[in-house]
Amino acid sequence: MASSDLSGLGELKAVLRIRAFRRLWAVLGFSSLGDWLGLLAAATFAAAQVSNSTAQGVAFGSVIAVRLLPALILGPVAGVFADRFDRRYTMVVSDLLRFLFFASIPAAALIVDDGALVVAWTAIATFVIETVAMIWTPAKEAAVPNLLPRARLETANQLTLATTYGLTPVAAATVLIGLQWLVAALFGADGPRWAEPSNLALWFNALTFLATALTVFFGIKEISGRRTAGVERRPGMLREFSQGWAFVSRTPLVRGLVLGIFGAFAGGGVVVGTAKFYAVSLSAGDAAFYLLFGVLFLGLGIGIAAGPRLVGALSRRRWFGLSIILAAGSVLILALATHLTIAVAGALLVGVGAGMAFLSGTTLLGGEVTDAMRGRAFAFVQTGTRVVLMLTISLSSVIVGAGGTRTLNLGITQVDVSSTRPLLALAGVFGVIAGVFALRQMDDKKGVPIVADLIGSIRGRPLSPAEPKAAQGLFIVFEGGEGAGKSTQVQQLADALRKIGRDVVVTHEPGATPVGSRIRSLVLDPPERNGDVVTPRAEALLYAADRAHHVASVVRPALNRGAVVISDRYVDSSLAYQGAGRTLPVDEVSWLSKWATGGLKPDLVVLLDLDPAIGLERAGKRGAADRLESESLAFHERVRYAFLDLASADPSRYLVLDATNPVDALAAGVLQRVRHLMPAVESELEEVLEDVAETVTALTGSELTGPEERGSRV
Repeated sequence: MASSDLSGLGELKAVLRIRAFRRLWAVLGFSSLGDWLGLLAAATFAAAQVSNSTAQGVAFGSVIAVRLLPALILGPVAGVFADRFDRRYTMVVSDLLRFLFFASIPAAALIVDDGALVVAWTAIATFVIETVAMIWTPAKEAAVPNLLPRARLETANQLTLATTYGLTPVAAATVLIGLQWLVAALFGADGPRWAEPSNLALWFNALTFLATALTVFFGIKEISGRRTAGVERRPGMLREFSQGWAFVSRTPLVRGLVLGIFGAFAGGGVVVGTAKFYAVSLSAGDAAFYLLFGVLFLGLGIGIAAGPRLVGALSRRRWFGLSIILAAGSVLILALATHLTIAVAGALLVGVGAGMAFLSGTTLLGGEVTDAMRGRAFAFVQTGTRVVLMLTISLSSVIVGAGGTRTLNLGITQVDVSSTRPLLALAGVFGVIAGVFALRQMDDKKGVPIVADLIGSIRGRPLSPAEPKAAQGLFIVFEGGEGAGKSTQVQQLADALRKIGRDVVVTHEPGATPVGSRIRSLVLDPPERNGDVVTPRAEALLYAADRAHHVASVVRPALNRGAVVISDRYVDSSLAYQGAGRTLPVDEVSWLSKWATGGLKPDLVVLLDLDPAIGLERAGKRGAADRLESESLAFHERVRYAFLDLASADPSRYLVLDATNPVDALAAGVLQRVRHLMPAVESELEEVLEDVAETVTALTGSELTGPEERGSRV
């Protein structure tokens, strides 16, 4: 039998075996490289045309801000173009236009000697490029389902997101650093204007779109898809945008998701927008800016690509909230960092958190939004994400450019304080607050510890929220080793409660149901009777199966009607016998039992403690030993001390009694504790307890006055 591929490489290979998608993915990566390279190069190119820091901040931010306008105008309705025209031709024409306008930016710098005019043309060209991109994107999105089986779409989308937001931004920053080094090596400090790194990056960027257009036109004809006879017109841009906003605003879960995603990308945008000036505050140059930019999007790619495997089976709602908190908290690390190494680590974590929030948020949107609204919801999120990212980049760069650096005179020394630090700190604090709010609003495991759930999910054993327990019922469990007298005490308590008119259900584990009786024969009958030896893990699973059926069919129904359920053994027996006795990992056995029972805990556990040697001697008088009774004395000693450890860890829920005491004395000790759990009938139980006390006095010659004299060791 072939082994399972747990790394995810098998799924990726299966997707990349499809030739058309493989070529499209390569095209998308190349185009994305050009897009990010254009974002960096055009912004730094514009900033280089002016001199003072305030003007540089405005130039950098204005070029970024121009990219917002097409998203605001065309975002909701750009999909119309993908349906109206042949997708392949739409992509080819769009990429040719982007090639021409990107090439025109450095060409204008060589022709025109006025920096202000160059900045203005850069903004105009950027607007046209972004407008074309808003048309190109839905054509690409509509083409992907035609190239892949439906079962492979999720993997394909994850691969595309990781490439777009993870690999290509890092590659873009690397290209710029490499061009900077190359120009310095070839021309020194006074190289020709056409060979400036930002100019070369823009030329390179333009050529990527030309190459993409040629590849799509000649190599991926499948993108055209099947043309339909008619074209269904979608609502107008403003109407569709308003419909998407109305749906988001009136749906609490979707509203939380959308605001959370925007918050995560806003934090990333502040980091990008302040990175150039932040690098200066670290006494570093442009290379540090490119490094921080690249590391941020490297983290974004890691979060998208590896996030699901990092968190394992963690609830996607919890994952979403925790991811936002991680991203925002890491922005605080940047605000406090005094060294580039710490800043790089913070930028990486910001990216990881934002990437995981984006992936988990879009996954939740796909599962929570109805099909009728899903397209508009995703269009709103995608457009809004782009707007938030670009807007925060633009505004933060303008703010820190205007704020500059202030020198504080502390008497004996002077300290330079950059305006980037307060801005980053403010973004981090608000981001953490938003993440905590989203986590509380969307949490689907209220009452389950988040850290324990995260650790368990990473190990493949997520914690489940406890199912609601009936308010009227009472669940009492008797535990102990072999021959401790549990069955006798169960019956004694049941008789006492029935005397005062309570509805009592007496049950036991294993074997309280027809299904359980068959399981009981498997786990307790000697090998010569059932013909097989049950291994420790199989034994634990069988007990859990019996318990799951027992709780669902006997215990919970009785509790729901207000009965008192008294059970001979429950979860602690598995922890003691399979955990300590069989030496299986106790936390695994505990998780299995919690999952089987839905987290149902007894109100009281009565532990009848007895030396195993005495207990086995008692049990031997009942007849042939079962599988557990036949185990060694060392096995039963491990079981005994496991029970005592469980009781000491939760003393408020346990009553530990010395099982060598007389039966009636033990029964009186149990009644004394139970009456405090049943205030409504405490007076009736007191009368029963007095009768039992008289019996104990007659048998032992001493009065029963308190728990200590009954052998209780709580």
